[in-house]
Amino acid sequence: MATIDEDLGQIEKDIRQLKIEYDQYFGGGRKRPPTEIEWRIDLLVKRYNERGGDMKSHQRFRFNNLTQTYAKYKDIFRKKTKQKEEGTIQRHFGAAAKQIEAARAKEQGKEAAVAAAGNAKAFRMVCSQPENEPDKVERLYEAFLQAKQLAGEHTGRLSRSSFNQFVQKKTKELQKQKNCKDVEYVVETVDGQVKLKALVKT
Repeated sequence: MATIDEDLGQIEKDIRQLKIEYDQYFGGGRKRPPTEIEWRIDLLVKRYNERGGDMKSHQRFRFNNLTQTYAKYKDIFRKKTKQKEEGTIQRHFGAAAKQIEAARAKEQGKEAAVAAAGNAKAFRMVCSQPENEPDKVERLYEAFLQAKQLAGEHTGRLSRSSFNQFVQKKTKELQKQKNCKDVEYVVETVDGQVKLKALVKT
C-alpha cells in the first residue's frame, strides 16, 4: 500500500498529466477529455479529505496546496469544455496550457503574498549536532521544499541527502568559526525568493 507521501506525489504527477491531456483535447489532438485521470485524482483527494487526521502538518500543507491548484484547474477545464461544446473555443494548440499556467502563476503569487504578509512565515530551527538530529533536519528540509514550491521555484535538484550534508557541513563551519554550540536555520521568503539562513545562537 502506498504511503501518504507517495499518494501526494501521485496526485501532483496526475495533475501535471491532466493539464497536458486537457491541452491536447482543447487543441484537437485527442477526441475525449481525460476523465480517467480526473477520476483517479478525485478518488485520492476524497480519501485524504476523510483521513486528514492521519497526515502530519507538512503533509496537510502540501495536500491543501494540491487541492487548491486542482480546483482552480477544474474550473478552467469546465469553462473551456463548455466553450468547446458550444463551438466558441479558439482552436490553437497551447492556448489552454498558457491560460492554466497564467492562472497558476497568479495563484502562487497570491499564496506567496499571503505567506509573506500573514506572519512573514519564517520557519526557524536550532541544532547543534545535525547528524544526531535527523527529525529536526527533516522538518527544516520539508519547510524549505514547501516554501520553494509555494514561491513557484524549481525544486528538481533539491534532495534530502545533499541538504543533510549541507546542514552538517554548515553547522560545523559556523561552530568552528564562531566558537558556538547552536546554529539557528531560518527559512523565509524575501521578495518572492526563498532564503535559507544560518545564524549563530549566542
